[in-house]
Amino acid sequence: MATLKLGSTGPDVKALQQKLKALGFYSNGVDSNFGSGTDKAVRAFQEAKGLGVDGKVGPGTQAALDAAASAAPSGGDPAVGSAIVSGSVPATAPVTAPNLNLAGLAGKIPDAVLAQIPAAAAEFKIKSNLRLAHFLAQCALESAGFTATVENLNYSAQRLLQIFPKYFKNVDVNAYARNPQKIGSRVYANRMGNGDEASGDGFRYRGRGYIQLTGKNNYTSFTGFVGEDCVANPDLVATKYPLASAAFFFNSNKIWTLCDQGANDATVTKVTKAVNGGTHGLAERQQNFKKFWQALK
Repeated sequence: MATLKLGSTGPDVKALQQKLKALGFYSNGVDSNFGSGTDKAVRAFQEAKGLGVDGKVGPGTQAALDAAASAAPSGGDPAVGSAIVSGSVPATAPVTAPNLNLAGLAGKIPDAVLAQIPAAAAEFKIKSNLRLAHFLAQCALESAGFTATVENLNYSAQRLLQIFPKYFKNVDVNAYARNPQKIGSRVYANRMGNGDEASGDGFRYRGRGYIQLTGKNNYTSFTGFVGEDCVANPDLVATKYPLASAAFFFNSNKIWTLCDQGANDATVTKVTKAVNGGTHGLAERQQNFKKFWQALK
């Protein structure tokens, strides 16, 4: 197959769009035209898989897409069993959930994400529109609008000293700059169940999913829940379980009780601190919450 890129048309582009949509990277119509929406989706997928980000679908990107698609469930009712929490539920799956007014979310989040909500709601105690609005507000911010499923560690030397100053004292920071594997291996070493820097665990278990599941301990816990080995294959969290891992995080950290406290900026701030450890992006999280809360009412 020829390399697909901006401006390409035809059945191969249609198949590409269908795969990207099923994997949650593409929410536009399937029209066989490689436009800006498809280009954005391809770039998001490439970044999530650690590939070169150029928006072109050559042999490497195509192989990664095929592998991700083959790992996805092959259909069925998304409201049944653990297939619910998969990040690859087809966008055409029925969207129904007791007590949740999902119709208003259409067009505000990707179709593939919308299709996963009923299962995630049943599995992870998303019992009200209020909880769902808080959850989606945080997921949208942490994942750049549900497009990023892998932590971006491609930092310059200057940025590393701003973000991770304590990990680069008395170290040649230039030896790490623009090298995500080395950066992740260092900043996440010897914590969260990871081994030392030389083990590479820090990069291997870097943040994935819509709320960035991070650290070997968390991957191990999530593996025990979904019954699929995300320790041996951590990319599953990004390609198959991005929404499930986020809901798992909320549930495991008892964040739902914070969500129940109200539909106001003060509650969004409390939820943000529980998710982020601080208030990074608070204004946007508050705006997200208001948008989703209005849509769900």
